[in-house]
Amino acid sequence: MKSSITSARGETVIRRAVARDAKRLTRLVRGSRAYEGQYAAMVADYRVGPDYIETHRVFVAVDADDCAGRVLGFYALVLMPAELDLLFVEDGRQGRGIGRLLVEHMKSEARAAGLDRVRVVSHPPAEGFYRSVGALLTGTASANPPAVAWDRPELEFLIPQVPTSL
Repeated sequence: MKSSITSARGETVIRRAVARDAKRLTRLVRGSRAYEGQYAAMVADYRVGPDYIETHRVFVAVDADDCAGRVLGFYALVLMPAELDLLFVEDGRQGRGIGRLLVEHMKSEARAAGLDRVRVVSHPPAEGFYRSVGALLTGTASANPPAVAWDRPELEFLIPQVPTSL
C-alpha cells in the first residue's frame, strides 16, 4: 500500500513513530483545539511516552520535503484488544486528507495483523470524521469521571481480509 498523498505543498508520507517523536506527539495531543473548553482537562496531563510508542503500532504523517520531520498527524493502533487508541491531525492541517490517509494506513496495519475489526471510542466532536471514513456506530461509552466526564460514541472499523490468489 502506498501511504502518501500529494498536495500543492508536497507529499505527506506515513512512517513508524520512534521514541524521539514522543514529545512532538504529546504536544500535538495537548495543543489540539478539539480539546479546548470542557474537554481540556482530558488532555492537560496526557503524555505519549517512548514506552507507549515502542509497545504499540504508532505511525506518524510527515511532510516528505520537511527535513525537520514535522509531524502533521499520527495514530496508535493497539492490538489487544484491537482499538484505534489515538488519532490526531495538527489543527492547521485538518481537512487536507491526512486523517483519511492515517485511517487507511491503520486499516492496512490491522489487516496485516490479522484483525477483523478495530474499535474506536471517539471524542464526541470527531464522530462525524470517523463515520465519514467508514466507521460504524456501535454504541456509547459511558462517562468515567473524573478522567472523562461525558459519554463518547463507540464505533468500529470492519477490516475485511484480502483474499489470497491461488
